[in-house]
Amino acid sequence: MSEAGTWRRVGAEGRRFLRGHLAALGRLAVWSLLESAHTFLGGYAVARALDDGFLAGHTATGLGWLGVAGAGALVGALALRGVFAGLAGLVEPLRDGLVRRAVRQALERAVADPAWAGGSGAVSRLTQQTEMARDSFAGLVLTARSFAFTAVGALAGLAVLSPALLLFVLPPLLLGAACFAATLHPMARLQRAALDTDEALAARTGELAAGLRDVVACGGAGAAGGRIEALVAAQERLTGRLAGWTARRTLALGAAGRLPVVALLAGTPWLLANGVSTGALAGALTYLVQSLLPALDSLMTAVGSAGTRLVVVLDRFCAPAPKPDTPAPKPGTPAAAGLDAAPDRRREPDPVPGAAVEVRGLRFAYGPGARPVLDGLDLLVRPGEHLAVVGPSGIGKSTLTSLLAGLLPPDAGSVLVAGAPARRAPGGRPDPRRTLLPQEAYVFTGTVRENLVHLSPDSVPGPRIAHAVAALGTAPLVERLGGLDAPVDPGRLSQGERQQLALTAAYLSPAPLLLLDEATCHLDAAAEERAERALAARPGTLVVVAHRMSSAARADRVLVLDGTHAVCGTPAELPARSPLYRDLVGGWHAEG
Repeated sequence: MSEAGTWRRVGAEGRRFLRGHLAALGRLAVWSLLESAHTFLGGYAVARALDDGFLAGHTATGLGWLGVAGAGALVGALALRGVFAGLAGLVEPLRDGLVRRAVRQALERAVADPAWAGGSGAVSRLTQQTEMARDSFAGLVLTARSFAFTAVGALAGLAVLSPALLLFVLPPLLLGAACFAATLHPMARLQRAALDTDEALAARTGELAAGLRDVVACGGAGAAGGRIEALVAAQERLTGRLAGWTARRTLALGAAGRLPVVALLAGTPWLLANGVSTGALAGALTYLVQSLLPALDSLMTAVGSAGTRLVVVLDRFCAPAPKPDTPAPKPGTPAAAGLDAAPDRRREPDPVPGAAVEVRGLRFAYGPGARPVLDGLDLLVRPGEHLAVVGPSGIGKSTLTSLLAGLLPPDAGSVLVAGAPARRAPGGRPDPRRTLLPQEAYVFTGTVRENLVHLSPDSVPGPRIAHAVAALGTAPLVERLGGLDAPVDPGRLSQGERQQLALTAAYLSPAPLLLLDEATCHLDAAAEERAERALAARPGTLVVVAHRMSSAARADRVLVLDGTHAVCGTPAELPARSPLYRDLVGGWHAEG
């Protein structure tokens, strides 16, 4: 979106927010009127103290007018106290609204795109950017209000003392303000680019951390680090450009803050010759030096830093969420570079009739310059089959489950589930064809029953839940928690207990394909065996990334990934076909 569009959108949101908090604005205005009175009395009392008091030989009168100026300062202090008390009525609702919006945007994005790896960017928006907006808004409201009502009091005082004074004060004041305004849009554009880079760096770091084992195992550390370094270099360039515009803004501040005083001093002979009194000149200088110019300097500083930063941050909260059906382009593709990619005219291969999972020529790498994690993989899994996947840590087992679940797109080849490409369901809904259980089990605050049936779109009768609890061996845990309708506090559950609840939920899921990515790693061997045998007996197909080699021994077939080529066969025939499998089984027996 263009800069003009950004300012229009944020302006519309700002006006909507202020219209909803007119009472708080009214309270601020009342207290600020007292500040205008303090400003007016400050310069006017000095002028009268000189003209009617000290210069006229009436010392008591002069002291009386100085006392009026002192009383005005007390009024100003009282007004400032009320202003700070009323400021919370605007600032805190803004922060609360931004927090709610950040959470809603993150949840909508996560529901629309379960594979979204930008959680770090969401955390940055919820914490750093929300507080940045809160502090910037508070500072901007405080200084803008102060300048507005101080300017009213000061300009009114100058007009009362002598209208000719305005001829020497307003032109240089407006010139400096115009120069300052010219720096706002460029600085907002650079700050927006800096925030974009910050979120991209956070998201890229999160993506890299999620697949770090695979990246290192496949020699992609250099390419992955290069992309991180490019973002860091971009941040460095943006910081330098921001520094340059900050210097220009400082010059504008100097012009607005010093030229009015210089002009007034230079015009003093003419003013005195045309009937302006010495007291009026002293009062005008008081208005400029003590009230108007300090308020203007504070306003320009706040608008130049906090104001542009606020516009950029609020634009990120106001921006519409990306369409869930459009996946983010992979680095190195034409779409990622901002180009129109040619349509993919490759014909999907004819699926094998009745196959639960079919993989043909699968290739996947984390980035265009990285070594492929999987390359040329062919696999056919029949309905009702129990397949175990084994291999060294970081070889690509978890990557394979993400590809089968449709969370990662293949670079080449095809992945079919139930005869259709493995991809996210339309609208970001869960794919009804499969259920994926990762190593870190998902348990949420709710009842035990809700945690067991949340993968089932339809209601699950009580006898079926009881059968699943018995089959998975979860009954003692459910009883200890207080029954199916007892509340669950995830923080009080061990990792193994969380996995027990998640495995039972997977058992109740109607999805014909279950994918377990080391989903039993926190269970003991007996509990793991019971869970896997129950899930294998369940109608449907089971694919397990094995945490122990005993899982492979229980499977119908085993897929061995060794980084060069994959071997698939029964547990009985694989020792003769795969040296790696033979070593893994030998190590398991030795440990036993």
